[in-house]
Amino acid sequence: MISARDELATLSQLAVRDLEALMAAGYRTPAEVLDHLPKRYEDRRRFDSFPNQATPIPVCLRGTVIDSKKQFGRGGGFYEAIVMDGGGGVFGSGKITCRWFNMQFIHKLVATGQEVVVYGKVKDFNGRLIIDHPEFEVLREDDAEESGSIHLERIVPIYRNVAGLAQRRLREIRHGFLLQCDPGTLGAALELDAAMPRVEMLRRAHFPESMEQAQAARRHFALEEFFGIQLNVAWRRSRHQERNGRVLGKRTTLLGRFYKSLPFDLTGAQKRSIHEIVADMREPRPMNRLLQGDVGAGKTFVAMAAMLLAVDSGCQAALMAPTQILAEQHYLTFRRWLEPLGVRVALRTANRDETSHDEREGDPQIIIGTHALLYDDELFRDLGLVVIDEQHKFGVAQRASLIRLGVVPDVLVMTATPIPRTLTMTIYGDLDVSLLDEKPPGRGKIITGVRVGAKQSDVTAFVKEQLSAGRQAYLVYPLVEESASLKAESATEAFEKWRKRLSSREVGLIHGKLRPEEKEEVMRRFREGLTNALVSTTVIEVGVDVPNASVMILHHAERFGLAQLHQLRGRIGRGEHKSYCVLLTDGKNPEAMEKLKVLEQSSDGFEIAEADLRLRGPGNVLGTTQSGLTDLRFPDFLADTALLREAREIADRILTEDPQLDGIHRSLAELIQEDAGMMDLPGTA
Repeated sequence: MISARDELATLSQLAVRDLEALMAAGYRTPAEVLDHLPKRYEDRRRFDSFPNQATPIPVCLRGTVIDSKKQFGRGGGFYEAIVMDGGGGVFGSGKITCRWFNMQFIHKLVATGQEVVVYGKVKDFNGRLIIDHPEFEVLREDDAEESGSIHLERIVPIYRNVAGLAQRRLREIRHGFLLQCDPGTLGAALELDAAMPRVEMLRRAHFPESMEQAQAARRHFALEEFFGIQLNVAWRRSRHQERNGRVLGKRTTLLGRFYKSLPFDLTGAQKRSIHEIVADMREPRPMNRLLQGDVGAGKTFVAMAAMLLAVDSGCQAALMAPTQILAEQHYLTFRRWLEPLGVRVALRTANRDETSHDEREGDPQIIIGTHALLYDDELFRDLGLVVIDEQHKFGVAQRASLIRLGVVPDVLVMTATPIPRTLTMTIYGDLDVSLLDEKPPGRGKIITGVRVGAKQSDVTAFVKEQLSAGRQAYLVYPLVEESASLKAESATEAFEKWRKRLSSREVGLIHGKLRPEEKEEVMRRFREGLTNALVSTTVIEVGVDVPNASVMILHHAERFGLAQLHQLRGRIGRGEHKSYCVLLTDGKNPEAMEKLKVLEQSSDGFEIAEADLRLRGPGNVLGTTQSGLTDLRFPDFLADTALLREAREIADRILTEDPQLDGIHRSLAELIQEDAGMMDLPGTA
């Protein structure tokens, strides 16, 4: 019997090459090895029939390699193996060609005469059925005969690859640990299901007797993981509520004058959010609020109202934006509405240092900028409110640095990326949330259409028609410059072509590689209507507000993320005119078509966010680095609202019963309290 907490290096059960591979992959103990559950399962009691056409989802096939050889083509060499099924028996009849490109070692692993299991999507390539880079496993003659085999005639776990170890060896190591480890050393930091020992849950997760059993075990461990996250969130929230802040927002003179100066009425959602912010700022504890809303929902005016409350309270307010374009857009907007109220506004970016007033009048009251704000200590006299726009685009240290420039400031973080409810519960559970779920009136309708294989002449004719009606257009491309590895037209290439197509109009070009002053000039000309069409990359994704721009043509739309497409689409429909978003694609990728159809059928950002979570997973939806989901083991359960609520209820109950977490496992308590050291930072660390 061994301890699950023993160092792998001390175990005689592992061969040297096994030990080296596991340690190189970051494993240190048997417990860590067992805590990494299968990424999927194969039901090797029965296999898929060999298909006679391309498949939209992966298939799992068992067959014999009848031919294999190295091939050479224009893109380099590849190894090819033709796999045939059992010949009209259990498996039907047919054959599949498997190919591996630039993987010279494959010929040492897969050879003619071997029986194999392959897994992957089948595509039709010039009349041949192909699986490129399939997952595979070579079966041994004794697999089927061996009683209780863990490799065949059962539900078999498939793990994430570890360099130097085959799947069957990963399986054997974990099976051995489950048999050899002392069950008492496999206990969780907190038992959530006392009716069943944790070792039994691990057995069911790794070597289940049914798919239902596997799913139930995975759900148990997902609950365990989400409980840890929710306890962390609840602990941070309780600590934050204990802090002494400053009371702001008692005076509302500027806010009242601001309301009267607006030629329109705010939406009900904006008024509700401002009311929630006012209530927070008047509390002695510092505000820690998330303002989220769909594109065009009016977050800027809510932030403006909050910042006026801070100014009326005698302190400064700062807004940090992730890009110079967005910071400059905010600066122009704030100057337009607040200069008449006598509010002093300043802009700080890496390339611009500008104020809206004579510096002899006093320090700026509202400072807007990029991360350059972090390096200008003398700018802040008394920073009382920090607003962070598109907060997930900033690193942890950047956000915390700005907050620390103030004296226990109130914090408002904003995002124009609608966040699925389950992610809000998980990632932003320690924040109060204000939701902008209404659009301001007077906005033009946006018509979205997917066009497969559209003719360039038709696209050009449509753009010309809209420009002739006095509108402006965005022509968006995924790449800045031509790429040898990606078959997609770049913005730089397309710019010259569009200049010829629209020879009587001014065409601009903007992308991330331009110098800041060049980008500023391009955007100025477009905002002022001097440029009719703007060829762009995703640099215009957030913050660009040109009401007269009512056309967006997205080239190679399949190469953009769903949330990104929705953000880009939000650049149009900001004026009174009907707007058009055209998604151009070759239609070859079924998954991409599913994504584009979602956008075509819905303009609801939260509905789109839920679809994005389903299609891509949480790491890609929020960005793993910023979201804190880098090492999340069960992202598939983030759509399980009931599970997340259960985890939060358990966490709240434990924190209520044990506010200092003295009664829980020491390592878990240390983890929670260590993370709470980031309390200057709103949201997840």
